[in-house]
Amino acid sequence: MSKNIQEELKLQVQLLHQEKEEDLRQYRLKMSSTSLKERRKAGVCWYPVDLNKTRFDAGERLIVKVSRQPEHTDAHLFQSGKLISMFSNSTGDSQHEEAVSGVVNSVTKTDMHITLNVDDVPQWVHHGQLGIQLLFDENAYREMEKALFKVIKSKGDRIEELKNVILGTTAARFDNQEVIRDIGLNDSQNEALRLVHNAQDVAIIHGPPGTGKTTTLVHTIAETLKSEKQVMVCAPSNAAVDLLTDRLGQQNIEVLRIGHPARVHEDILNKTLDAKIANHDDFKSLKDMRKQAEEYFKLASKYKRNFGHAEKAQRRAIKAEALKLKDAANNLEYYIINDIVAKTQVIACTLVGSTNSYIKGMSFGTVFIDEAAQAMEAATWIPILKAQRVIFAGDHCQLPPTIKSYEAAKKGLEVTLFEKAIDRNEADVMLSIQYRMHEQIMNFSSRTFYKNNLTADAMVKDWKVFGEDSVVEFIDTAGCAFYEAVDKETRSSFNEEEADIVMKHLIEYLGSLDSMERQEDLESVGIISPYKAQTALLSEKLLASGLAPDTAKKVQVNTVDSFQGQERDVIYISLVRSNDKGEIGFLKDTRRMNVALTRARKKLVVIGDSATIGQHSFYEKFLDYIHEIDAYRSAFELMY
Repeated sequence: MSKNIQEELKLQVQLLHQEKEEDLRQYRLKMSSTSLKERRKAGVCWYPVDLNKTRFDAGERLIVKVSRQPEHTDAHLFQSGKLISMFSNSTGDSQHEEAVSGVVNSVTKTDMHITLNVDDVPQWVHHGQLGIQLLFDENAYREMEKALFKVIKSKGDRIEELKNVILGTTAARFDNQEVIRDIGLNDSQNEALRLVHNAQDVAIIHGPPGTGKTTTLVHTIAETLKSEKQVMVCAPSNAAVDLLTDRLGQQNIEVLRIGHPARVHEDILNKTLDAKIANHDDFKSLKDMRKQAEEYFKLASKYKRNFGHAEKAQRRAIKAEALKLKDAANNLEYYIINDIVAKTQVIACTLVGSTNSYIKGMSFGTVFIDEAAQAMEAATWIPILKAQRVIFAGDHCQLPPTIKSYEAAKKGLEVTLFEKAIDRNEADVMLSIQYRMHEQIMNFSSRTFYKNNLTADAMVKDWKVFGEDSVVEFIDTAGCAFYEAVDKETRSSFNEEEADIVMKHLIEYLGSLDSMERQEDLESVGIISPYKAQTALLSEKLLASGLAPDTAKKVQVNTVDSFQGQERDVIYISLVRSNDKGEIGFLKDTRRMNVALTRARKKLVVIGDSATIGQHSFYEKFLDYIHEIDAYRSAFELMY
């Protein structure tokens, strides 16, 4: 079996290469086949930009500040640490005559500070119009591949032991100590706490929707810190890391959020290394040294080449002093960072962020990995290389990681390390009490994905927007000839008539609340669809609906994927697909539908064509459930 897992890991390397090639191909296609205007809309390009300032930092690196025109308000994907290309374009099309690469230091809606990889400002920046474009970033792939090779080559060390346990060739070991704390956790959450406390190698917290996975994880981290001075906490996304950082901070746990400040939510900026350095007792000394070094560099640069021997000697002396000050400042900064890291209880970062140079060479008694079912296996191994034991938390019945290569996904890249660990070990506890939704909303997912083991807490079991409201509705468009269409540009499906039915139901529902003076009972509404083209169409229709601003503010439209981890009082799901062939495309991913169906707290409205979706066994069961709870309605009722 050990040989088998080696082969399995080598296959991961091949599939990762395949994924990288496909990612790069899609990136090049996006860049070569689209106009500057389209790229700007996609958020990967700022064009045109104005060059506002140029300066050299203490390390004599060229930093420029650019800004885009205020009318260009498109959302963008630029972040601190991203690789970019600055180009000049005098032809007015997408062909770049000149370009240099660089890294984003910081970015706002209108301004960007960039470190350019050149010694001086290129002359061409003063001719034609400038633009900034994202470059393909290979760093994540490089780190994932490095991690896989280390795991493959591991022999006679802790990594080899963890590899064998996680991938199922060696049984996970547990102590047998009782740990029941009176901290308000339910029985299954306490069982998870006990499991983590006793785990010698690996433990898995399986958290279905609304079961308090984050709360449980925070308590297990706090419990671990009673016996360990420091732990690492990771997740695949910045948003998930930020949530944990915030929740741990609320428990008065000392957290250091490693990563670029531009990628960190503003509420937790005080937990970043930059903020902690700025608040350190020795920061003033560091600032003074850096300032003095910069002044000396400036002074040295004023000496011209044709000066005499004495002037050149003077310049050398000033530059030497500047370098001495720079070294002293670097040493002081190194001391400050080490001091901060040493006093930190929790290092929080993304999976790839765990390779950050500030924590290089560090190892941890326990590494916690949240949302582990959303991470590619290769990425998950990166922080495990620093671990003596690993605690996974997540739910493999919700959205998997995004894989660009369909072939690589089918050959096994879509199977996460979390899934392998939960399937091949007896090391997991499923949280079984959910605190989010009415039990009628919960029951179908509980039966289909969680072996009917979920229970709705008494607090949410029967809650509704108002007493007589129906909790679940399926509005069937079968027979209405509401056929899907495809957006020519994005190739995404949409269904105009179905979108009209969604809006009609929403407006009537909100109107009925108004007439009963119950509008205050409704906090939030989500309208979701697996298809981007449908969410764009629904957003347009919502804007044109004439809803009162206060009411419209409660309604948010987005894709299913964007709603993972979120919840609303009322959720509308537009399934879109309606055709004679029974083709359902995206809807075949039943995990995506599990996410969609479990976002609602008090009311769930699903709109779709039963004749199209009903040919798939999952939706056949869903329609049976709809009839069982008497939640069926025909769209004809809303048309007349």
